[in-house]
Amino acid sequence: MTAILEYFSSLNPLNLVRNIPSSVAQGLIWGLMAIGVYITFRILDMADLTVDGSFTTGGACTVMLICAGVPSWLALLIATLAGTAAGCVTGLLHTRLGIPPILAGILTQFALYSVNLHIMGMAANKSLNPDKYSLTVTSRNIPLSIVFAAVIAAVVIVILYWYFGTEQGSAIRATGNNPSMSRAQGINTNTMKVIGLSLSNALVALAGGLMSEYQGFADINMGRGAIVIGLAAVIIGEVLFEAIFKSKLNFSFRLIFVLVGGIVYYLVIGIVLWLKLNSNDLKLFTAVIVALFLAIPHLRQQAKVSFGAHGRANGEGGKHA
Repeated sequence: MTAILEYFSSLNPLNLVRNIPSSVAQGLIWGLMAIGVYITFRILDMADLTVDGSFTTGGACTVMLICAGVPSWLALLIATLAGTAAGCVTGLLHTRLGIPPILAGILTQFALYSVNLHIMGMAANKSLNPDKYSLTVTSRNIPLSIVFAAVIAAVVIVILYWYFGTEQGSAIRATGNNPSMSRAQGINTNTMKVIGLSLSNALVALAGGLMSEYQGFADINMGRGAIVIGLAAVIIGEVLFEAIFKSKLNFSFRLIFVLVGGIVYYLVIGIVLWLKLNSNDLKLFTAVIVALFLAIPHLRQQAKVSFGAHGRANGEGGKHA
């Protein structure tokens, strides 16, 4: 008992409060990545593991280009195009060669490990000095980074909301919702899948570029587990929306709450670190967080069914009485 009291007395609430802005900044960046995951996971209804590699690709391209004297905004744009190419490769492996999407993503991710090493000059880590280069976001100026990340995320959400309302965007949504019916309506579902995967990984690479700027380096393993974090943000956002508004999500609000999910996820991680738990267990905590939020809709539905069955049983019992 004494040891527990000493442990909690050693925790300084001010440290937790000081770390909130940093968690929000990182949450916005990962939330942007999660929007990319949302496109494949929810809209196309497929699991794409390319993101673990394309996130690093975005970071590697951004750092190397900025170090070569390219402006930050242009480096991010090129990184986004590199992510687009990675997603296109996965799409072509799936649609042209008939490889299942999850395996196509694994193959592209596996290949990107070597590609990313070549981009970084065969080095596993490349640093980016914020004092030497003008960066879009940086941990040296967290408030400004939050503003820039929020603006970029807002622009992305507006563009996606507009795009998925166009004929092509609607075709992509229809492809994920009902491929057979889409083909019957004359939609080239293979093309829509390639476009969707390319768009998804473009956003993931953009987030990777922003993260490399924020943390001041690109690492060959920086994208490891990105798909899990992205899924966590998607699920957390959906659960929070349904819990707050008790209704189905409008598409624009879905995108906003996926972004919010990324922020909430990093706030939770910040609490875990504040509690002085072993940082090597972060992957375990992430898996537990995702599992909990994934289980909430199912448990809620089970509770409704049980409550309804109990109510009917009581009603029938009253009638018989």
